[in-house]
Amino acid sequence: MNQLLAVALGGACGSVLRFLVSSGIYQWLGRGFPYGTLSVNVIGSFLIGLLAEALILQRISFTLEYRAAILVGVLGGFTTFSSFSLETIYLIEQGALTKAALNVSISIVACLFAVWLGLLLGRCLFYYSGGAIQWSGGMFPYAMVIVNALLAFMIGLVMTVLFQKVTMSMEYRAAIMIVVIGTYLTLTGLYLILYLMEHGYSFEAHLNLMLSVFLSNGLICIFLLWMGLLTGKRI
Repeated sequence: MNQLLAVALGGACGSVLRFLVSSGIYQWLGRGFPYGTLSVNVIGSFLIGLLAEALILQRISFTLEYRAAILVGVLGGFTTFSSFSLETIYLIEQGALTKAALNVSISIVACLFAVWLGLLLGRCLFYYSGGAIQWSGGMFPYAMVIVNALLAFMIGLVMTVLFQKVTMSMEYRAAIMIVVIGTYLTLTGLYLILYLMEHGYSFEAHLNLMLSVFLSNGLICIFLLWMGLLTGKRI
């Protein structure tokens, strides 16, 4: 039951993200070609490849619902095969056979390549010592922090592009940024703490280590979010 609720919540978030991202891209590039659907499918394919390595390969028992919410819920709701199919049929009905064939070929090739690239990146990150630097009495899961930072950069980039292309008040923008950034930092920090707990660390004996990892992840993610925001302004 908990997994069902996690998937439902993740799917709702993923669907909202897909709507915002695809709508922003369509306003940016126009609707002459299914740019929005293609973009969310490629981005989602890359993320599912990367996160499959980061979340499934590690097999952390504490975070079964968390993994289901992200991989099945968020990314399942974020990507869309049905919209891709419908838009391709519309192009065929309009006589745009070249665009239809291009949409099919680019979607298949680009999504497969994106999944492979995400898997490759994830495997490279976790190749050395299981993705963590260990010493006597402590460890730092650098691979998971890097994954969190990459996602933070993408969040900053997407938010900036959307804010530039979608009309909304400053108050609404500020509220979205606070909710998204606060939720993301909290969840990624919690996941790292659960990861440490799975590897035998406890609050009683390793509180300083857990706080250090939590704060380090937060600072690195905030920096990459800021870099994403700056990069988005130049697009």
